[in-house]
Amino acid sequence: MTITGNLIDVHQKKIYPAIIEMASGKIKRITKTEKSVTDQYILPGLIDAHVHIESSMLTPTEFARMAVVHGTVATVSDPHEIGNVLGVEGVEYMIENGNKSPFKFYFGAPSCVPATSFETAGAQINVNDVEYLLAKAEIKYLAEMMNWPGVLFKDEEVMAKLALAKKYNKPIDGHAPGLRGQDAINYIHAGISTDHECFTQEEALGKLKEGMKIIIREGSAAKNFEALIGLVEEHYERMMFCSDDKHPDSLVEGHINLLVKRALEKRIDLYKVLQMACVNPVEHYHLDVGLLRENDSADFIIIDNPTDFNIKQTYIDGMLVAENETTQLASLATSLPNHFNATFVERQQFEKRAKGNEIPVIEVVDGELITHRLNIKPKTKDGCIVSDVERDILKIVVVNRYHDALPAISFVKNFGLKDGAIASSVAHDSHNIIAVGVDDESITKAVNLIIQHKGGLVAVDTIEEKIIPLPIAGLMTDLDGYETAEAYTALDQMSKRMGSKLLSPFMSLSFMALLVIPSIKLSDKGLFDGHEFCFIED
Repeated sequence: MTITGNLIDVHQKKIYPAIIEMASGKIKRITKTEKSVTDQYILPGLIDAHVHIESSMLTPTEFARMAVVHGTVATVSDPHEIGNVLGVEGVEYMIENGNKSPFKFYFGAPSCVPATSFETAGAQINVNDVEYLLAKAEIKYLAEMMNWPGVLFKDEEVMAKLALAKKYNKPIDGHAPGLRGQDAINYIHAGISTDHECFTQEEALGKLKEGMKIIIREGSAAKNFEALIGLVEEHYERMMFCSDDKHPDSLVEGHINLLVKRALEKRIDLYKVLQMACVNPVEHYHLDVGLLRENDSADFIIIDNPTDFNIKQTYIDGMLVAENETTQLASLATSLPNHFNATFVERQQFEKRAKGNEIPVIEVVDGELITHRLNIKPKTKDGCIVSDVERDILKIVVVNRYHDALPAISFVKNFGLKDGAIASSVAHDSHNIIAVGVDDESITKAVNLIIQHKGGLVAVDTIEEKIIPLPIAGLMTDLDGYETAEAYTALDQMSKRMGSKLLSPFMSLSFMALLVIPSIKLSDKGLFDGHEFCFIED
């Protein structure tokens, strides 16, 4: 089989007409020609350098069907989410399901399951489990070490996991938002090679100077492209692109190709951009992804031109997997236990008695994972603190999904709901049930719908209720990805009709329990200070 076009040679930094000959999934010969081909440019496939597939609410095979349309041929995938629910069993499920697709999934060994001791997870991945996983050829790296205090204070288990990654000569991913100065230096020098959590150029530059590689993240909720893209001209050799968390409606719109387009629109050199999008992940994680060289795997894409960068075709191992915005991959059914053991809740469980003149409130920052702490005089009724719709201070709760327990209750600003409640069983990192609403009745209804379906995303108001069931680990659906994207779009639109002004209300909601991101979050055990790593008295 042969392909003819203008080859974009990222290594030699030149474009020339060429004929590519393929056999048995490999590139056997590249022959330069004299005749250029209009609207036919061939270049290496795109790679998402850090993503949680589970956050798309899709199985790996469904994620692949949608991603190949946008020129993505591989992902560096952290199965941390399903690991927190099902442990090693969940990681192995992701590998097994991913192997059913020609798409190239490269998984890591979750390093922090549970992420902290301040929340209830469904499983534990200990040192022995990490070694078991790292010994597998399919596991390419130790996934994000978010327990940066454990690194700095040389926690025995943390250091043992880092040592195992070094033993197996596999990279260690980082996760240290806002870490600066000597603490950042010590964290990096422990062997941690990347960070995708930088939200300022100054922070990223400091980490780059200490030898760390920086991954520019642009997901459905956390968006750091504009803050960090200015570093590319000088530091492109040690930078990559990622989505981290991508909801299905966003995946319909695009993937890493959108970041490439935006970078090119800023007049950043084509070869620097492609170095980040194609080459650097392969070299850093030692991936078996071809880079358009003889004897490489035949993984490449065809675009119309390097300016508009519209994807015409995607090939993996010489197989055409997408053409003209249409996937060529089949939808595959799947199943898995979901570890969902909560029983129905009652409205009275969400009452919170007033204690003082002020309460700590979580302030959401749209487009970021970080939050701020506010201290605000609460609205009360019959001795209980209630949502204050006029000031946009709403009740937020986290309900243990693994066994019956009293819910954690706090308050949050900037969700904007005027009616009803939204809830989710996707709540990083431990994936308990999280809900925010204007009154206890709505919150109760939303939480019970999730419990009834053993996982899902829910919106309820005085007129209707919508749910996307997530029967696989309470994180993923077994439905077609495009159908899921339509259902999610309808759910998102409903939440915005209910008053939310957030770009992605459900994605933002899922991060309100993410304790390792400052400054204030809510776990099933209580309100938590992400700077001091301790609970907050409220």
